[in-house]
Amino acid sequence: MLFAIFCYDKPDSAGIRQATRPAHLEYLADAGDRVKLGGPLLGPGEDGGPIGSMLIVDAASEAAVQLFAENDPYASAGLFEQVDIHPWRRVTGSWGADS
Repeated sequence: MLFAIFCYDKPDSAGIRQATRPAHLEYLADAGDRVKLGGPLLGPGEDGGPIGSMLIVDAASEAAVQLFAENDPYASAGLFEQVDIHPWRRVTGSWGADS
């Protein structure tokens, strides 16, 4: 089943995000094709920096995706103020990198 994970950064936490990013990206890569899409949520304006993260993850259950989210190095480092997880259904579009 697919789940959308919305993670919202704590205020003034850009340093935590930057320091933890390599471990976060390695964690996502190690998950293989279970992570369907992912990327930062951006603040307003053309120069809006990251204010959180969004992932679409294929998991067996909500408990499994909750554990996946909790074990993310960003979460372990205390980056997030709030994490919301919702079942999600793909209706249109294609997976893949957007350059």
